[in-house]
Amino acid sequence: MSATFELSIETHFSAAHSLRDYPGDCARLHGHNWHVKLYVVCEELDKLGLGIDYKIMKTELKAALEPWDHYNLNDVAPFDAINPSSENVARELYHTMSSKLDNDRIHVSRIDISETCTAKVTYRP
Repeated sequence: MSATFELSIETHFSAAHSLRDYPGDCARLHGHNWHVKLYVVCEELDKLGLGIDYKIMKTELKAALEPWDHYNLNDVAPFDAINPSSENVARELYHTMSSKLDNDRIHVSRIDISETCTAKVTYRP
């Protein structure tokens, strides 16, 4: 049985959203300081003994979040067509990060998104 390494980084972004057709307060525009945790797994290390350089993970995650940071998510694709729920944000970010980081040695395993310190969703395929 081979070992698996799971690497993670954390960051945050600030954005507003409202949940269309939600029967409560979240239907109104409100904001969050969204906390994001990105996980990458690998079984083999590179010649330097790294799974992936954290700098690469940080750079790619920052670039992926830039179109959302300090915006109303309802105005930004794909959330102009689907509700910007934590679940949908996590799924969209997972697919974006997978397209940037996955290769024959490593792949994104999951994304955690927290709207608050007590509410978190994890997306994994």
